[in-house]
Amino acid sequence: MTTTNTTIDPVQLFKCLADETRLTTILMLQAQTELCVCELTWALDVSQPKISRHLSQLRLCGLLQDRRQGQWVYYRLHPQLPEWALQVIAAAHEGNQPLVAVPLARLNGMEGRPIRCCEG
Repeated sequence: MTTTNTTIDPVQLFKCLADETRLTTILMLQAQTELCVCELTWALDVSQPKISRHLSQLRLCGLLQDRRQGQWVYYRLHPQLPEWALQVIAAAHEGNQPLVAVPLARLNGMEGRPIRCCEG
């Protein structure tokens, strides 16, 4: 995957990832590519306002990009993250499978998951 480097402050990146909910969200997006708020709420077993607050912080850090599809808002890792940031996220994902195992299992058991028009 080719990315265009954008400016992202390493200190801010690590501060954003220092919270367990935000880190788990990023690792889940690394594994799933794109998730909506309801999927993250279900998988992480947290309230919608809490997950929305964390997603907002991750977006402000420059880590996430969102898109709207009907009533849903989908989140993914920002496609213009610099290579070093992508490597940090990939290494964190690879080294922390137990952190995302339960949320991913919950997500896989979620009934009525939204259907994406752009899945591929």
